[in-house]
Amino acid sequence: MKIHFGLATFCSLLALTPASYASTGSPFYGDPPNETHPWAVHDWNRPQPPRVEPLPYDAAKAQPPAGAVVLFDGTAESLSSKWEADKNGHEPTKWVMRDGAMECTPGSGYIRTKEQFGDCQLHVEWASPVKVQGESQGRGNSGVFLMGLVEIQVLDNYNNPTYADGFACSVYGVQPPLANALRPPGEFQSEDITFHRPIYQDGKCVQPGWVTVYCNGVLVQDRTQLEGPTGHMVRSKPGPMPETGPLKLQDHGNPVRFRNIWYLPLPSAAPAGGYNGPMTAEAAAAKRKEIAADLRADAAKLANPDQPMADFYRLAESLYYEKDQAILTKVEQTAGQYVASLKALPTEQLAARKNEAKHLRDVLKYLARWKVTEADFTAQADLDKIIQSQNWDKKN
Repeated sequence: MKIHFGLATFCSLLALTPASYASTGSPFYGDPPNETHPWAVHDWNRPQPPRVEPLPYDAAKAQPPAGAVVLFDGTAESLSSKWEADKNGHEPTKWVMRDGAMECTPGSGYIRTKEQFGDCQLHVEWASPVKVQGESQGRGNSGVFLMGLVEIQVLDNYNNPTYADGFACSVYGVQPPLANALRPPGEFQSEDITFHRPIYQDGKCVQPGWVTVYCNGVLVQDRTQLEGPTGHMVRSKPGPMPETGPLKLQDHGNPVRFRNIWYLPLPSAAPAGGYNGPMTAEAAAAKRKEIAADLRADAAKLANPDQPMADFYRLAESLYYEKDQAILTKVEQTAGQYVASLKALPTEQLAARKNEAKHLRDVLKYLARWKVTEADFTAQADLDKIIQSQNWDKKN
């Protein structure tokens, strides 16, 4: 294959020395474009994120909500009890405490949480060094690795361009941030991340993973799809992930600081056995059966021979979760008995039953509409006649 270079192009390529590649990234660096990705991995031709001024730091909004699991609270005790060295498992980390934050000791290696978790809402705050050194990927570099597999980039990009998919708050090597909302070096950046891992069944992806990120109050990743783990120089490969994994923080040779790290576990996606989104028919049927059983157990507690309607509504409600002929018969008999008791009341006593009669009528109509009971259910027809004769549907 013949390759033709213009003089300017040839000179610009000569200017890209191996030394400069280390910080800026060579155009012959990451995986090339393919059928579904128009840019190479770490492609300098990809547009830089636009600058957006961040919101002021709000300490109140950054506090862990009720139910959150605090991974780092600014104390040495939380660093030693909840974190460990990654490369030599179960060994204490060599990262240090500094002014209420944990600081990376360059060359000491990644650290990870002792606890493992999956889908989550994660809050983390980080600060690059006050003293600005290096450029592009060589300045204030670290990373937040969800489940140890998906990197949300940490980098000082305040007046410091780099390849777009390696920008701060990028899903590294996958998706640049929508905006550059960073504060100056030395100030803490506040990130809120929502993460769902991809779900595979029988080797097929049944639900992609997603990640959403806010940086300093600005949306920077909007449900970015995850095909699989991220990597350096290589395109993300579709594939399953474990159900849980540790949170990892990267040692990239810069003394980046972290503080106020907590997470809330999120329900699993429906294909993984959770209830977040449409389920398979089998899973939905099993869940409906479970709900029906709970409703019938509740009805059993409410049952009272002196008040035949006491358990009626819970039993009726259970029928549209799971059909049961014996319970349907009881519901129809109880409704028929109630309507018969209304018909036997003198007119002056009937008015006191207006609201409960109309409520029962609406319930019976709902059950008929969804074919739980027959459309010509006698009790429903008789109740309609009573309500019409008393003009109870007339609006005041």
